[in-house]
Amino acid sequence: MGIADAMNYILFTNPISSGTFLFLRGTARMAGDYMGLEPKQEIKMPQTVQLWKLSSALGPYVKLAGLSGAIAVSLGAYGAHNINAEKFPEQAKIFDTANRYHFFHTLALLGAPLCRRPGLATIFFLSGIIMFSGNCYYIAFTNDKRFSRMAPIGGTCLILGWLSLIL
Repeated sequence: MGIADAMNYILFTNPISSGTFLFLRGTARMAGDYMGLEPKQEIKMPQTVQLWKLSSALGPYVKLAGLSGAIAVSLGAYGAHNINAEKFPEQAKIFDTANRYHFFHTLALLGAPLCRRPGLATIFFLSGIIMFSGNCYYIAFTNDKRFSRMAPIGGTCLILGWLSLIL
């Protein structure tokens, strides 16, 4: 058996390649049968919608998320410039936690209009941001822990906000 016979077997006559060529030849024949046919229905694409029009149709949720994001950025800048991390490391850590959770749940507010009960999710997220992040911000800025019992309630609201997205 020469090299030419071995190549012929590998490429064309072994069971795998011969089946592949039969499949491809049949597919090409079927494709050729359909050439020249016009579609029965005209395909119509929906008109594109500007994103700002879509956000206004979603109600107040996107605007609330925008406001919450602006507040998170403002508080983040204020805390970064006014809390001395070397002098008050515990307060700086509490502040970072508050700001991080505030940002995460502001982004979660953007998803609220996509769930079945957007009002419920929004109420839980906003309540959680106020009671958890707000309380942590207060502790970080004042070192007054008298309202610290609100943080677990706020954390529970944040969890319920996430769960309300699946209802």
